[in-house]
Amino acid sequence: MADFNLTALLSLLPQPTLETLYMTFASTVLAVLLGFPLGAYLYCSAPTGLVPKPLVYTVLSRIVNLFRSLPFIILMILIFPLSRMIVGTSIGPTAAIIPLSIAAAPFVARIAESALSEVDPGVLTAARSMGSTTMQIIRKVLIPEALPSLVSGLALTIINLIGYSAMAGAIGGGGLGDLAIRYGYHRFRMDVTIAAVIIILILVEAVQLTGTTVSRRLLAKR
Repeated sequence: MADFNLTALLSLLPQPTLETLYMTFASTVLAVLLGFPLGAYLYCSAPTGLVPKPLVYTVLSRIVNLFRSLPFIILMILIFPLSRMIVGTSIGPTAAIIPLSIAAAPFVARIAESALSEVDPGVLTAARSMGSTTMQIIRKVLIPEALPSLVSGLALTIINLIGYSAMAGAIGGGGLGDLAIRYGYHRFRMDVTIAAVIIILILVEAVQLTGTTVSRRLLAKR
């Protein structure tokens, strides 16, 4: 088993790192586009929401819980046909974005619902007394008031997606997970595995620090 020198090791890292960043942030955007409206609707349709619809809320809530409970590896395998239909392949970073987005969307929905639920009911009452519509309350009251919590939740979503993207690498998704499996595990290169893990930890820490900083600044401005 030949040893890699440091230069050879570092040459392996840039492309998988870029693939991980690409998968993570593209799937984050799609997950927010899918999950936030769902979370807002869950909040509004809850028994104590702006427009209570208990039956609709119960059905949607159970569907969200069902998707959240599925292990990501299983979900990714189930969504292979959808990935193939949308992007033409079920292998690679672009194909992995589809299951990553669908896996994260229910998580985003719950975060959004929870963050909106934390808004002071008195603020909503004041907005209603001024004749605001439901959409105006959501856009001009709920979202601005819940923004610090939403930012913290977004950071958690990105962190989860970094972990999911590493798992996606185990079944052809590319990125740092694929590097760790192909070079680290199959070729018995512990140094490659450790390097991939270190980069993942750095990405997680950077996202967490950024999310916490932005959330605190938003709280300070309120």
